[in-house]
Order: sequence, then C-alpha cells, then structure tokens
Amino acid sequence: MTISLFRSVIVASALTVLFSLPGEAAPARYSLDVAASKVGFETMFGPDAITGSMPVASADVTIDFEKLAASQVAVTLDVSGAEASLPFATQAMKGPKVLDAGSYPQITFVSTAVRARNPSEAQIDGNITIRGVTRPITFDASIWRQQGSEPGDLSRLTIRLVGSINRSDFGATGWNDMVADEVKLDIRARITRD
Repeated sequence: MTISLFRSVIVASALTVLFSLPGEAAPARYSLDVAASKVGFETMFGPDAITGSMPVASADVTIDFEKLAASQVAVTLDVSGAEASLPFATQAMKGPKVLDAGSYPQITFVSTAVRARNPSEAQIDGNITIRGVTRPITFDASIWRQQGSEPGDLSRLTIRLVGSINRSDFGATGWNDMVADEVKLDIRARITRD
C-alpha cells in the first residue's frame, strides 16, 4: 500500500513535531481501538497481486517518548477474520495448507527492541508467531497524532508497522507453484492512552 507524496510530507512533519516534544515523565500505556485497526497484506499470484486484511484482535502498546528503546508493542491478529481480494483466495488462505485458521486462530507479534532511525521513524525488532512457528522480524514503524488533535496531545495516536515475511518459514506452503512466498505486511493500529 503506498501513501501519496502529500500525505507523506504531512505525516513526516507531524512525526517530527511529535518526537521533538518533551515526552511524558514515564512510559505511557495505550489501548487499542479495534474497529479502526487492521493488518493489510499483499502477495503475488502470478503477475497479479492478492491483497487483503486481517483484524487486530488486541494490542498492548507502551511508548516512552523520552527513551524510545523502553517502548514495547505486542499485537494479536484474528486469522479467522482474514479476507483476501479474491474470494477463492480467502478460503485457501484460511485453510490447512496456508494459515490453518482452525488449528492456529491467532498470529502474534511481540517486540524485543525499538530503535529510533530519525525523528520521525523507528525500527521494531520482535518475534512473530504463525501456525505455531516463531521467527524474528523487523518492522519499520511510524507513529503520529490523530487528525484534529492539538500539538503536544499524545493521548490519541496511530501506529504503523511495515514489514514482510516468507510464508514458507512458517510451514504455510500451500499453492507455492502459483502464489509467491513473500507476504508484505502493513499493520495500522489506532491507540488511546489509558
């Protein structure tokens, strides 16, 4: 999923202001707005892209704006709610040859390290578990205040995590002669400070 150049400039400006603010005295814990949060994914089906989304079931987010490395993210996805852009792909994806939603109804991500890249971006290392198999992953992360919030108001934020996996690393090898191994992930979570 691409963001327009105009939106990228707006987001970068907002992030610069956000990360330049004097932070909270202690790490702040945030709750997830489930209805406004989801994971987008994309993989190739021959020359065409299959896109889709998966609902975020829960998230535990703690952000320390003064010491970003002390921040933590844990996200749980609802595999049974996944939908793909092609109806047959939805059924195949949730079936036993790919995600096996009946046996493994959740995908989880738990951060292990957070590193600031510049005033507007970070990288989050962590472990992702799919089909009961856990592997390391690194997400590019960005965070911004929600539209309409006042400068300095860190109570309502949107966090975006972008990365990719190889589905074969998790045993999700069904239809590998037709569907690409790499799956791009785009997690967007709207959060509110507790």
